[in-house]
Amino acid sequence: MNHLAGTPRAEAIWRATLGELQLRMPRATYDTWLKNSTLLAYEDGCFIIGVPNAYAKDWLEQRLHGLVKRVLESVAGHAVELRFTVRPPAERRTSMTDAVPLLLKETAFPVETKPSSSSNGRHLLNPRYTFEAFIVGDNNRLAHAAALSVTDYPGQKFNPLLIYGGTGLGKTHLLHAIGHRSLSRGIRVLYVTSEEFTIELINAIRTQTTEAFRNKYRTSDILLIDDIQFIAGKESTQEEFFHTFNTLHAANRQIVLTSDRHPLAMTTLEERLRSRFGGGLCVDIKPPDLEVRAAIVKAKAAAIGFHLPDDVVMLIAQRVRTNIRDLEGALNRVVAEAQMYNSPITLQQAQAVLETLAPPQVALSPEETVKLVARHLGVDEDELLGRGRSKEVAMARQILMYLLRHVCDLSLPQIGELLGRDHTTVIYGIEKVERLIETDDHVRRSIMRLREELFATAR
Repeated sequence: MNHLAGTPRAEAIWRATLGELQLRMPRATYDTWLKNSTLLAYEDGCFIIGVPNAYAKDWLEQRLHGLVKRVLESVAGHAVELRFTVRPPAERRTSMTDAVPLLLKETAFPVETKPSSSSNGRHLLNPRYTFEAFIVGDNNRLAHAAALSVTDYPGQKFNPLLIYGGTGLGKTHLLHAIGHRSLSRGIRVLYVTSEEFTIELINAIRTQTTEAFRNKYRTSDILLIDDIQFIAGKESTQEEFFHTFNTLHAANRQIVLTSDRHPLAMTTLEERLRSRFGGGLCVDIKPPDLEVRAAIVKAKAAAIGFHLPDDVVMLIAQRVRTNIRDLEGALNRVVAEAQMYNSPITLQQAQAVLETLAPPQVALSPEETVKLVARHLGVDEDELLGRGRSKEVAMARQILMYLLRHVCDLSLPQIGELLGRDHTTVIYGIEKVERLIETDDHVRRSIMRLREELFATAR
């Protein structure tokens, strides 16, 4: 018997699966490998998922197939088969680019800039990321005001403007909003991620077109670069960006950057760039409080045409305390579940759905976390907190740093004080574990087990 009568339900199941995977995975993993995936077909109990290229297909099959299949079966409620395939070119052009599409197929659209002989004149800006759609609260009020200011006075007040903060808090939203508002005023805008900047530079060097590359990046009125921290450690990229920065700044052209940390914490970034980034205005975005989270949930639901009861809005806002992306993922899951079974969204239904997601986020004791990590990884607690330098203790300590930051929600100074380390050592340890989670199955499984035990202890 076919459990999924009709493609619409299979589509809803896949979208719900994406919503849950978004909550379970590191942002970089989800965005790189699953963000642009689409359900091509459901045939004989098999979900056939289209991906942009063969490299993505191989990675998903070899590294993530098991996890995706488990989540998919959990959402579907029965055993299914899963197959990845490279989408045909026509499909690739219409694939989803929004991390949380819900049940709306939206893509980032190309925006025409003011004509320029040195620019290709087209930039991808997400149509949903506008100032009007940005929810302002105490956590982001200064960043929002600064972003508005640079569109009113480009190159004059805050140059550069660097917006920093954790994953999924709205940095990219503000960057795109600056782009939209500036373009509407006839200002030439160039938006790229730091990775795209690096790739274009490499291609320019390879094809001996560096002059065209420089003309493109040094003639815009406003240059917007997302995730600038990723140029750290890339010498050629840093060198080129240093001169691009100087050229634009000297011409009073606006530079806006986003990063996951303050410039002083980018320890592998060249000092001359750290100095320039800190020479303008650096503003942070903090995690939203309960009232802001509730407003975000209500706004996101309204944007896709769903009215959520107030008790459901508050349930999602209370349950998800981390960031906006996780709020969207939880909302995605609740809406998709209701659509799958053609049922109304009620408090009971939302509670049942959210119980299947990550464990409830509750306050966790750093002391209990230290004890659990020491016991789980077989190291002495005193060595973990002390100066033990063996490979096993050092790795356990870095995992502890990661959990204290991402599960216990301690600040970097708090972690440093607890472990007797400076903040740069803490940053290095957390980043190392974040990289290993994406590449090392053993570390990833250890982190998952530790998180589960920590949440079970805190209940």
